[in-house]
Amino acid sequence: MSPDLILFSVVMGGCFLFILVGLFRSIRMVPAQTEFLVQRFGRYHVTLRAGFHVLFPFIDRVAFTQDLKEHTIEVPPQSCFTKDEIQVEVDGVIYMQVIDSVRASYGITDCRYAAVQLAQTTTRAVIGTLDLDRTFEEREAISGQVVSVLDEAAQKWGVKIHRFEIKNLTPPESVRKSMEKQVTAERNRRAILQESHGLQQSLINTSEGKKAELINLSQGEMQRKINEAQGRAEEILAIGKATANSIRQVAAAIDGKGGRNAVKLELGQRYIETLGKLKGADKRVIIEGNLGNMGAMLKAMDLNLD
Repeated sequence: MSPDLILFSVVMGGCFLFILVGLFRSIRMVPAQTEFLVQRFGRYHVTLRAGFHVLFPFIDRVAFTQDLKEHTIEVPPQSCFTKDEIQVEVDGVIYMQVIDSVRASYGITDCRYAAVQLAQTTTRAVIGTLDLDRTFEEREAISGQVVSVLDEAAQKWGVKIHRFEIKNLTPPESVRKSMEKQVTAERNRRAILQESHGLQQSLINTSEGKKAELINLSQGEMQRKINEAQGRAEEILAIGKATANSIRQVAAAIDGKGGRNAVKLELGQRYIETLGKLKGADKRVIIEGNLGNMGAMLKAMDLNLD
């Protein structure tokens, strides 16, 4: 075989292989949540979405591939100065997503790098307006301001900023130790205050318990005296009623037949008994009348019972 024929065969084989590779590369399978940006003669032509596509060989080519899933981008640590001139080290995380593949490809060189740089500068600016104590208390507010600035700028890049989270906010070692001492002192103060409040409440509860006890005792004593007084009153009332009934019965008996004579007889007997007792007494008693004639004496003391 002549050298010219061999050279011709090699050239034809290379051309065939080149055409075969071009045809093979014109067949593209786009995965889900991915977009391919196709250029024709160096200009943007079409965006290929998920599925099977065939390009025009040797004219169309895939220039950019954009992943539409949400991305997590680390923001490297950086030094920031607070409003009270304290240096702190801050890092964070950006959560972003490509929503316009054309803008993300042609609107900016690297949207991820740009988002990181903008997040760092915005974080430095926001922390510079806050004192050190407030930077720890307002992490959410700082993140919100950074997201607001990033999202406004990212609209031109075809990117959506979902969140920005501060991972670490580290003060210098000397400041950290002083803050730990301050926190310890505050914790001890709260413990002492809580203990004093507990003691105060205990004393109040004890005094209120004693007060309630004294009130209950006094009320019990008062009720006892009231009950005793009511009992005595009811007793006196019952005795009075019984006495009145007995007097009425005696009066009714006196008014009855032979009642007056019975009264006179009873009085006479008691008079005689009394005289008998006086007879044996040591004291001297002067009695008007003749003791030897008891009938005359009883007649003389005849009572008018009318």
